[in-house]
Amino acid sequence: MRRPSTIDARGCCTIYGGPTFEPNSIPKPYFCGMLPSDSIEQVVELFSTLPTIGKKTARRLTFHLLRRPIEEVEKFAAAMRFMRENVRECEQCHTFTDKDVCGICSSTKRNPYVICVVEQPSDAMAVERTGDFSGRYHILHGALSPVDGIGPADIRVQELVARLNSEVTELILALNPTVEGEVTTQYIAKMVGPLNIKISRIARGVPMGSDLEFADDATLARALEGRTPV
Repeated sequence: MRRPSTIDARGCCTIYGGPTFEPNSIPKPYFCGMLPSDSIEQVVELFSTLPTIGKKTARRLTFHLLRRPIEEVEKFAAAMRFMRENVRECEQCHTFTDKDVCGICSSTKRNPYVICVVEQPSDAMAVERTGDFSGRYHILHGALSPVDGIGPADIRVQELVARLNSEVTELILALNPTVEGEVTTQYIAKMVGPLNIKISRIARGVPMGSDLEFADDATLARALEGRTPV
């Protein structure tokens, strides 16, 4: 049976019936914060590197996998590896796909004359879920940020310009409402301006179901600027 221990104000650990250890000399068997398994903590650390995943969520995911059958875990790991090895960028719009050309770009039902520009593949998926856009997309994979050293060569701007042939009639800029998104929007508009293509941007304003008193000044200003007749 493990012997009980106490830690005093100086951080010293005393094992009843045994010696007193200084904080930096406590043997691992008696260290109160000893990890139960190095392999578990390794998986926790890997999960916590994912966006929006903290240590607590990472531990819940890790222990969830430990409770699943080994066959299910192996299937999960195989799917992750297969995705990483086979998914690549679409040759036209640069979204993620397991084909040379994604399903949207190769579909004859999509309008090839209108292109919606977004920052990330997840943004294109968000627009697609609305069911109100029937054109095609172009993924920049980022936004201009001089502070972070991200310039035009670091995102898919030149690839966008190369797609703008005489058939394209409208370019919809649907970038995030951030400083970087605004800088990128203005940069693209300046580059595409001489091509005589209609350039528009998605409307920004007060979201549905919210109260005006809780909206920030910039949002209200955008809403007033983009007002429409009733």
